[in-house]
Formats: sequence, C-alpha cells, structure tokens
Amino acid sequence: MSMQFGSDVEFSNMCGVTLMNTPIGRAVAEVMGEKDGVELTEYPSMIRVDGPTLLEFDYDELTDALGTDFDGSTFEEISSTHYGRMVHLDDKTMLFASPEDAAEYIGFDLNVAT
Repeated sequence: MSMQFGSDVEFSNMCGVTLMNTPIGRAVAEVMGEKDGVELTEYPSMIRVDGPTLLEFDYDELTDALGTDFDGSTFEEISSTHYGRMVHLDDKTMLFASPEDAAEYIGFDLNVAT
C-alpha cells in the first residue's frame, strides 16, 4: 500500500474523535451514529466517530439520551484523540473539517491584510 503525501493530496472534508468504549462513550457514539454521514468504527477499548464537514455534540441531546447530565467536562473525560478544529461552547462541542468553517469561533480572520 502506497501512501501519498504532498500538495496533490485532496482535502478529505472529514473530522472525527476517538471515544472511550465505556457505557457513556458507547451511548454518545450511538447518538452520533444516527446522524447523516457519521460512521462509527468500534475497537475493544475505543470507538471512532467520523463525519463530513461538521460533527456537533449537542449537550442537551446527549443529556436526554443518557438520562444524566452531559457537558464539556464529560466530553473531555470520554474523548482522546481528534482531527479537525475542535471548538468547545457552553452547550456543545463541535469538530470542523475545515479551519475556515470554524473561523467565527476561533477568531481566525479570513480576510487578507493589506
């Protein structure tokens, strides 16, 4: 298998996170797996959650699904690695495939300085 590196590699438009394979991590993965385009890959100790453009972990939705409070600290406890730009807000965590899509949240100026 040959890996291709360099400027001719296409942008995947994907983002994702690894969750611990615990009861909470599994429940979060199941909620996310119901969303359009989201794929789950299960391993003995972790679950990969991958999706196109934007993954949004809505804390109210996850609280309802779990029957217990879910917030940013819970997300941090069950997640490890991720790819894409991660933005934590009071009510959700978002992963963006493109940093430009996250610009308004991270203070990234898309305009060229003259």
